[in-house]
Amino acid sequence: MSEPSIFFFEVNERQGVFHRRAFLLGGLTGVGLLALGGRLAQLQLVEAQRYQKLSAGNQFNYRLVPPPRGLILDRNGVSLASNRPNFRLMINKDKGLDAEAVLDDLTKLVPIDGTRRARVLRDLERAPRKAPVVVMEDLSWEEFSRVNIRAPELPNVTADMGEVRVYPFGGAFAHVIGYVAKVSDRDLETAKKDPTQDQDLLHHPGFRIGKQGVEKAFDIELRGRTGATKAEVDAQGRVVRLDPAGDVPPTPGKAIRLTLDADIQNRALEVMGEESGAIVVMDCRNGDLLAMASAPSFDANRFVRGLSGPEYKALSEYERKPLLDKSMTGLFPPGSTFKPTVGLAALQAGIDPNIRINCPGSWYYGGRTWRCWQKGGHGAQNMHDAIKNSCDIYFYQTALKIGPDAIASAARAVGFGQIFDIGIPGQKRGIVPDREWKKRAFKRNPANQIWFPGETPSYGIGQGALTVNALQLAVMTARLANAKKALVPRLVKSVGDVEQPAGSDVPDLPFSPEHLAYVRGGMAAVANDVRGTAYRNSQLGIGDVQMAGKTGTAQVRSYDKGVSRDSKDVRWRLKDHNLFVAFAPYDDPRYAVSVIIEHGGMGGATAGAPRAREVMRVALLKDPEIRARIERPAPLPEAPVEDVMEGAAPEDPIEEAPPPEPGPPPPGTPTGGQQ
Repeated sequence: MSEPSIFFFEVNERQGVFHRRAFLLGGLTGVGLLALGGRLAQLQLVEAQRYQKLSAGNQFNYRLVPPPRGLILDRNGVSLASNRPNFRLMINKDKGLDAEAVLDDLTKLVPIDGTRRARVLRDLERAPRKAPVVVMEDLSWEEFSRVNIRAPELPNVTADMGEVRVYPFGGAFAHVIGYVAKVSDRDLETAKKDPTQDQDLLHHPGFRIGKQGVEKAFDIELRGRTGATKAEVDAQGRVVRLDPAGDVPPTPGKAIRLTLDADIQNRALEVMGEESGAIVVMDCRNGDLLAMASAPSFDANRFVRGLSGPEYKALSEYERKPLLDKSMTGLFPPGSTFKPTVGLAALQAGIDPNIRINCPGSWYYGGRTWRCWQKGGHGAQNMHDAIKNSCDIYFYQTALKIGPDAIASAARAVGFGQIFDIGIPGQKRGIVPDREWKKRAFKRNPANQIWFPGETPSYGIGQGALTVNALQLAVMTARLANAKKALVPRLVKSVGDVEQPAGSDVPDLPFSPEHLAYVRGGMAAVANDVRGTAYRNSQLGIGDVQMAGKTGTAQVRSYDKGVSRDSKDVRWRLKDHNLFVAFAPYDDPRYAVSVIIEHGGMGGATAGAPRAREVMRVALLKDPEIRARIERPAPLPEAPVEDVMEGAAPEDPIEEAPPPEPGPPPPGTPTGGQQ
């Protein structure tokens, strides 16, 4: 019997398999431990801050705080748009919220009518989860306290203090500054396309967005940067305590300083009274706009709170259109205020201003009779007299001599037919017609593309297809007064202390100084010659300061076949427009003014000139250099030698009391011509 034999190669093979498995398992274990250690290191070292934030996010909640909206100031720092405290009552939309029951409880504390209740329920339905919805604003202190005392009994109800926009001057600046209002669905849709918009801020119930004027044009600059308040919350998201140390303060929006002057603007709206129209005042030296008043106006504060349907309908349907900015959106024929421009065009075309044209009161041309506003006529007129007397016959015939293209070229050079970059939207270009315009305007009707000779006489007196706005009229007057620079208007003086370009950084006018001086002389005669069309209503009464101007009346209906121009018993919309433009002082121009009285029914001398005079007086009296000029004592007359005793001191000059401040004439007072 043989003994068992041992095969060493089998043992070695089993040991080799064991060792390989041991090494494999050990390697896998090492890799696992290494991965686990790396992950722990990543969690505890690399991402520790992130998870601390997530943990804090479960413990703490940050409520967005809208930033204070930037102030809008006038040129002297007077606040035109600011913010005031606002006590608000809000419901936070949350899971399981019984809105009906909450509103029932709130009705016992504050007045909530059926309309407000329906609006709150609708807003809660549309709002995202945990978003606050405003129930009431401008709570009284008693109402605010009443809600806060019972806050523990009112789940998801918050009463806090925010800010609301306020316009101290109501309607005086409504068209220029605009207003803010709640964010609409259209605003949200527009904001979704803009990645720079803060979506959370747009959904905040206390946020208001700019809707018109400066508020809309500079909405982003005025918004500022949002902040947040830190509060500790429980597992249900209810506030346990506040943590002021963790609050993030909001950054207020930038301040916008305008070139407007609050005193001049308020006076402009005041003198307009119940009339419809516009007044624009412009600095003849640098283009700054001192007033842009449109009447009638509206109270922008009412739009902040939100208008009811009937209120908005009443404003939008009123025939004098208080929502329309007539200073730059309303278009009107300029009437005879356009005659200085036609005079410039004639001088540029080589017309001798001394040649006289006889005005018998009517002129037959092209198969019809063209009439002058002065029934008996003005007699023989040169250009100076024609501007002073506003003679239609002279400008009918002069316009025919130079043609529409020459008139249009001069009109564009003085500012008509242009849109100026003043920082806010809404301007309308108007129409400056010429032969090329006629071709473009009547593309589908070739028969009307030709400029007919019968269209030119009306063009020469500022009628026909020609339309302008009050801003353009002020620019024209300021350029004529400056007599050198093609000034452009400036409305925004600075944005966040960054000065905006001046309106005088522009090229020169394409007219010779002699031609400009001649036309200005005619405008001076309008206001200061006793036979000028605006003499009675253009005397400023402040020292030796004189105003130069031009009256205008623009027809809105035909007066052929002996129709009377008396509009006493005519419907408002069928009355003539009244216009007046002026600058002062004549010998050292500083301010230009344009006035449009829509359907005023009287001539520019009796409707526009008194208002221009009153506004111009405010601008001049606020100017320190003008005040120094008018307050300077008159030089003493030289006394005869025999009247002066040896060693005697001359008598002090006797200062005469200034004349009483002239005011606008009572309605219906015959105070001047109709042109």
